[in-house]
Amino acid sequence: MADSHNTHDDLLLSLAELCRAGDISAEQLLGLIEEGVIEPRGRDPRQWQFHAISVRRVRCARRLQDDLGINRAGVALALDLLDEIERLRRQLQLPR
Repeated sequence: MADSHNTHDDLLLSLAELCRAGDISAEQLLGLIEEGVIEPRGRDPRQWQFHAISVRRVRCARRLQDDLGINRAGVALALDLLDEIERLRRQLQLPR
């Protein structure tokens, strides 16, 4: 039986890999990190690693910026609100 906990979300990416996967420049990615949109693992930027789920957040952030013209602070707020909606949806699905 496969380990259901071992998913692609456990995969760690370097800064360069996340930039490629998210189709974003390093400068844009650093801006998202500054706003708290994604959080790297590690203290030294040369050693930063990111969870694979960060790819989805980066792509969503880019769409919000490119398609809707939302600034980085607005993107951070929008993603936090989307996370909260998802958390509440999961909570509603749990049996009482």
